[in-house]
Amino acid sequence: MLQNAFDAFNAGRYEEAIELFETLALQNNPIALSSLGYMHQKGLGIESSLERSFHLYTQAAELNEPAALYNLALMYADGVVVPHDQFKSYELLLRAAVLEFPQAQFEVALALERGLGCVQNFSEAAFWYEEAAKRGNANAFNNLGVLFKEGHGVVQDHAKAFICFSRAANANLAEAQYNLGLMYDQGLGCEADHDTALEWCRKAAYNGHEKAKSIIRSLQEEGKIVF
Repeated sequence: MLQNAFDAFNAGRYEEAIELFETLALQNNPIALSSLGYMHQKGLGIESSLERSFHLYTQAAELNEPAALYNLALMYADGVVVPHDQFKSYELLLRAAVLEFPQAQFEVALALERGLGCVQNFSEAAFWYEEAAKRGNANAFNNLGVLFKEGHGVVQDHAKAFICFSRAANANLAEAQYNLGLMYDQGLGCEADHDTALEWCRKAAYNGHEKAKSIIRSLQEEGKIVF
């Protein structure tokens, strides 16, 4: 039945999906509870209700459903339905991260790097960025690259930073493309190559990176590049 519910959801047959999810939710199925919470949150096939969504996420979170833990954490972080509580948000994110939910692993790392709802800890941040990166999170690769470049929480290693930036840049992440361009420009973790640095800066600018756009604009105005 759960697969039928997802098939209906993916096909845009939201009312059918809701009916199936509700049947499973009555049986305390954590995935159905979480999915139903999402549909109430987004108003898919039903009138949007953040209160109902919060209630369903809470039920699913009690059953350790990682997506529900993650979405509930965002509600606490944003002060949606409940008062803003960064500490509660971090607690929920950490639970989801331990359950190998990649986006939660990234958010936990970000919280640890910035000291949001927890004690700032760069080495723990590096650990969770690596876990998220292992599961393909491009932002995690980029942020881990920054830690290796600066030596925050890890031994400074420009070669590892270069690899991390490369993985994220090839996933079309503008910030990583800019960072990779800087590595080529400065010859950090690689041989200096100003043409390649400019190429990555162009890609970052094309993808909306403001500092990269400013650099490209300045080079054009100075007549150093044509496009």
